[in-house]
Amino acid sequence: MKKFLLLFSTILLVLSLDVIPTFAQATFETGSMGVVVNAYGRIRAYLPNASGTKHIERISPLVGVNSNAVFDYQNDMDVEEPTSLVSSPSLSDFELVGAYNNAYSAAPPDVLVRYNIYSWNNAKYALVKWTIKNRETAAINAKIGLDIIMSLDGTYGYDTVTYNPSNQVIITKRGGVHSGIKFFSHPLQSLYSFEWYDGYYVDSSYWSWLNYGSIQNEYIGDVEGPVTIPSIEFVNINSQDSVVLYFAFALGENESDLLAQISEAQTKYNLITDVNDQSSSSPVDFSLNQNYPNPFNPNTIISWNVPFDSYQTLKVYDVLGNEVASLVNEYRTAGSYSINFNASNLSSGVYYYKLTAGKFSETKKMILMR
Repeated sequence: MKKFLLLFSTILLVLSLDVIPTFAQATFETGSMGVVVNAYGRIRAYLPNASGTKHIERISPLVGVNSNAVFDYQNDMDVEEPTSLVSSPSLSDFELVGAYNNAYSAAPPDVLVRYNIYSWNNAKYALVKWTIKNRETAAINAKIGLDIIMSLDGTYGYDTVTYNPSNQVIITKRGGVHSGIKFFSHPLQSLYSFEWYDGYYVDSSYWSWLNYGSIQNEYIGDVEGPVTIPSIEFVNINSQDSVVLYFAFALGENESDLLAQISEAQTKYNLITDVNDQSSSSPVDFSLNQNYPNPFNPNTIISWNVPFDSYQTLKVYDVLGNEVASLVNEYRTAGSYSINFNASNLSSGVYYYKLTAGKFSETKKMILMR
């Protein structure tokens, strides 16, 4: 409805003022897939390029705090920073960015979702990073998920949505091109699909679907086709703090091709996040190790052990307590980890790094010496 009203008002503006409007959308083409993100953060994907066949109609975020307050594309999302293509991406061959607030409705929750969408030459997948900031004056317990509509082979209807537990991939198929979604930073907690209907985007309905609470292993769509709502566990986000969600979407000529694309996306995610799991068995005790080398210039390795699955954050602070870097901010399984910290943008001095995992936290000091 929002997009219809926007189009209608724009037509009136054109007729009355004789101007040509521009809409900020951005596109990249990998050589095998085209990705288009519109002004309000709607993600679409095409094969073999952005002028080809559309297979993903929309992927957009959902951030819910109760049955009357769910941030979504149709009712709430507006532009804070325009959708744009990064001219010289440092982490990938292609990158789209943008930031979207709730200004269209001004309804709670007051959140900002910042996009980084990465892809690589000849890939049929993209890695999506959403940084979700809580702008409310108090903490929120957020239920975060995706609102997904497919258009496989350029048409709607009769799709089957399945969950592949061994690869943790949500697969949509009809017989031709397959699509897939996989969460990387957080485990999938809930998965629900239903038949599309006009005006389905109501907060109370979104809230119910986000909190379905189990994994629907199969949904066989009818003539309209499915809407799919996957979500993660509740995440507590303090006022003015953020949480980062990583997931990938991919297209494949068949299931085998699709899973190969998802596997490549997993590899890229591991490289981008630069966190290495160093142990095949769970450690016994919680510990944060002294960085090495210390003093350092400008790189140092920080390692830690967590004996349980938990949401983990690793942040760096200056002597005044200001956060200067967020190195980890995601759900991780029990294990021993390490990460490289590059302080090339910081001045010499004393810094503190703090690890939090569940109810446990520890802080250590390090010295940057140029």
